[in-house]
Amino acid sequence: MEFGKVTDDELKHIDFKLPPDPPATKEVLAKGKGNTRFYIGCAKWGRKDWVGKLYPKGTKEKDFLEYYAKLFNCIEFNATFYKSPSPDQVLKWKAKVPKDFLFCPKFPQTVTHLKRLKNTDVEVGAFLEAIHEFKKNLGPIFLMPNPQVSPKQLDSIEHFIEHFPKDVPMFLELRHPEWYNQPEGYNMELFDFLRKKKRGTIITDAAGRRDCVHMHLSTPECFIRFVGNSLHPTDYTRIDDWVKRIKKWMNAGLETCYFFMHQHEELHSPELIKYLIEQLNKHCGTKLDAPEMLDQGATLF
Repeated sequence: MEFGKVTDDELKHIDFKLPPDPPATKEVLAKGKGNTRFYIGCAKWGRKDWVGKLYPKGTKEKDFLEYYAKLFNCIEFNATFYKSPSPDQVLKWKAKVPKDFLFCPKFPQTVTHLKRLKNTDVEVGAFLEAIHEFKKNLGPIFLMPNPQVSPKQLDSIEHFIEHFPKDVPMFLELRHPEWYNQPEGYNMELFDFLRKKKRGTIITDAAGRRDCVHMHLSTPECFIRFVGNSLHPTDYTRIDDWVKRIKKWMNAGLETCYFFMHQHEELHSPELIKYLIEQLNKHCGTKLDAPEMLDQGATLF
C-alpha cells in the first residue's frame, strides 16, 4: 500500500500521537452496548512469500484463502475494487472459509473512481447481486470515493448513501484533505449525516497523512486501516497507542472493532497483527487468537 508513504528520514520527524476523541465520538459511544467484537485481518491472502512463514511449505495458491481463514477472522477485500466479482466466484470464496469469517469488500472502482458515485445503479446492482452470496460471511462494505472528491461533491456522497440498501452495513473513507480542514478535524455536515444514517467512518493511520487519523466515530464501531512501515520501531509504539485508545472505547460502549493491517511491504502484516492481538489480550482482557508464524527466523519480528 503506497498511501501515506514517507522516506525513512521523514519518518523520524512525524508526531504519531493519536488526537483526543472529539465530543461527538464520546456521544456516539455512550449509546453503544459494549461487549466489543473484534475482526482483525489483512488486505489480501494471496501472498506467495507467506508460504513457509504463515502458510505451510508446499501450500498451493488455490489453497491460500483456506489457510488464511484459519488464522484470521476477516479480510479487507480490496480485490473487488479492481474487478466486481460474479455470484459464482463469491460462492467459491465462501466455500473456503468458516461460518464466522467476514469478507469486507471494497466498492468497485467503476462506481467510486470512474463514475464518482453518479449514475451507478447498474454497477451497484451487479455488485450487490454478487456479494449477496456471501450471506452471513458478508461484513461491512468499504466505500472510498475518488480521492479528488471533495466537500464540493457532498451531495453526491449523501445521495449515494441515501439510496443504498439500509440493511447492508457500510463504512466511508475519505482521502481529499478538505474533508479534514475544519476546526473539528472532520467535515461535521457529513459526519452528522453519517450518524443519522448509521453509516460508519473509516480512520486511516498512515505516516504521511495524519489528517486522516480523525478519531470521529459516527456509529459505536471503529474501522481502522493501519499502514505500517516494514516493522519500523514506530509501528509497535503506534500499535501500543491504538490498544490504549481501543481499551478506552471498549469501556465507553464500543460494539465492534474492525482493524485491518497494511504495510508498504505487505509481507510483514501478519507479524504486526500478532503483536496487536497479544497487546489487546494483555491490556484489554480479550482472548483473541494470534496468528502463529511457522518460521520466526524468516521475519523481522
